[in-house]
Amino acid sequence: MIKEYRTIQEVTGPLMLIRDVENVTYDELGEIELQNGETRRCRVLEINGSNALVQLFENSAGINLAQSKARFLGHGIELPVAEDMLGRVFDGMGHPIDGGAEILAEARLDINGLPMNPAARDYPSEFIQTGISAIDGLNTLVRGQKLPIFSGSGLPHAELAAQIARQAKVLGTDSKFAVVFAAIGITFEEADFFISDFKRTGAIDRAVLFMNLANDPAIERIATPRMALTAAEYLAFEKGMQVLVILTDITNYAEALREVSAARKEVPGRRGYPGYLYTDLATMYERAGRLLGNDGSITMIPILSMPEDDKTHPIPDLTGYITEGQIILSRELYRKGLKPPIDVLPSLSRLKDKGIGKDKTREDHADTMNQLFAAYARGKDAKELMTILGEAALTETDKLYAKFADAFEKEYVSQGYTMDRPIEGTLELGWKLLKILPRGELKRIRQAYLEKYWPEEA
Repeated sequence: MIKEYRTIQEVTGPLMLIRDVENVTYDELGEIELQNGETRRCRVLEINGSNALVQLFENSAGINLAQSKARFLGHGIELPVAEDMLGRVFDGMGHPIDGGAEILAEARLDINGLPMNPAARDYPSEFIQTGISAIDGLNTLVRGQKLPIFSGSGLPHAELAAQIARQAKVLGTDSKFAVVFAAIGITFEEADFFISDFKRTGAIDRAVLFMNLANDPAIERIATPRMALTAAEYLAFEKGMQVLVILTDITNYAEALREVSAARKEVPGRRGYPGYLYTDLATMYERAGRLLGNDGSITMIPILSMPEDDKTHPIPDLTGYITEGQIILSRELYRKGLKPPIDVLPSLSRLKDKGIGKDKTREDHADTMNQLFAAYARGKDAKELMTILGEAALTETDKLYAKFADAFEKEYVSQGYTMDRPIEGTLELGWKLLKILPRGELKRIRQAYLEKYWPEEA
């Protein structure tokens, strides 16, 4: 029997204090029943003796404290899960919003899952092909990795996210591939773009979408990524699937966390974010990975827009500590018209060496990757020198490097949002661009590969 309380003491914004409660726990779900029979959901934020501080999901307008009743449901926020989730669209609390029926749940899982035990982790090692050369060729994504995309306001991370969700695949495996896509605090237009793109391309058949809009409550925004990760854990570790989780935009999630923290009058940390922001992000990010003895895996791509394009802002800064690299979108390249505007030099995938090479991508991958990085860096330096001193100040070799840098950006990085380039195509394009340079300049590629892929007579 669920006990009802008529001891609602006060309401401050989205927070409500209920006195004299029994056996209520942190994070438990509750309901407030108004005088007219309407119910509003809430979640326990704090227990102090027999007092419970709860946060309302909806607003507090129209609540008569004396006439309203509170009851607690005995469990936290749960997500009903089943394989039928694939191909469906849900709101940020896991309710279907695509006009379809409710999910016939095989289980109901608490969304506050635990980070993966490091001792139970298997090392990420298989290559995931995204079809995007700047990622596949130079900052390779590996199955079980956490690789965030650092973007900026107005940059096309939505198009890039949709492209990755549409094109990503694990090569050389029979296991099913699924995408769990969570949009956090986005506009209606963005939500419509994602849903229509998934439906138009057929990618929705292997995807689970969670859509939390900007006008939804902050407390729901905090639940959305955990909903997505709970669905991913079920598909990966119960159904043996390879799951790619894309979360966009983590900045909106952190803003919601700050809003709740301010409402609770907690001592703020850097830039007003709560002091536990690092811990909170880590408990989410560390739910991705591979488990020993389990065929399934969760690979995560969190996307965050850096306020004022500042890499030292707390959200990208802390994310960089927890995850294994970052893909950085550049405003300068965006202005040049590159699609996608991925800046490959400051981008990094710390696990790329584990997912490339013979029997994974191709034997020459590591050598050509290093050579492309070196040549592009020198080409950019040559172009800067040309801007300052004029073309006449450059040697003939430097002019070739400058030409290489232009061709590299135009052909390799900028491939549009519809081209799905296989890894062989990416590697062949790399060799084609390197042939702009004299053969003697390719000092990072071992002789055997030069002879195989660029014979002397060519």
